[in-house]
Amino acid sequence: MLLTACHTDMYNQAKLQTYEPSTFFADGRASRPVVAGAVAVGQDEVDTFLNTGKVDGQLVDEMPFPVTADLLARGQQQFTIYCSPCHGVAGLGQSAVAERGAIVPANFHQQRLRDVPVSHFFDIITNGVYRGDPNNGGYQSMFSYASRIKVEDRWAIAAYIRALQLSQNATVDDVPLDMRDQLGQ
Repeated sequence: MLLTACHTDMYNQAKLQTYEPSTFFADGRASRPVVAGAVAVGQDEVDTFLNTGKVDGQLVDEMPFPVTADLLARGQQQFTIYCSPCHGVAGLGQSAVAERGAIVPANFHQQRLRDVPVSHFFDIITNGVYRGDPNNGGYQSMFSYASRIKVEDRWAIAAYIRALQLSQNATVDDVPLDMRDQLGQ
């Protein structure tokens, strides 16, 4: 009764094993080459810029899609979850982690980081940060979030970091002329 579900029909059927010769095809092979242009199920075409943040191997100061209010809201949400425990909610590098002295998180408002291309932040979130040579006494001060944060959300965080930088370093000249009277100055 227990063996009624066990069939060896597929196991015992006529078939060719991998790399076994075949007389059916003109080239004599049973294994067929992959059809040109075929994409495996669940595998999209690779957008190098979207996935690496680089064009011709260089970081660039552009986003792979338009920056919208929804994108910035998503970036803020993801930043709060993944980045603020170390970098603080304002991106100043002041947090509970910094207070405990485990690491010194980057302050996104320092001039050096205001000058980097926006894809720099995407790259850091994707690959992490190493101090020195990891094979020669260096250490990883921030690990990669590539397995934790999907690609589009990493870009949203990068856009949100840029918004944070602008919020802390804006001048009256950054405000549109028709809105300056609302500043109360």
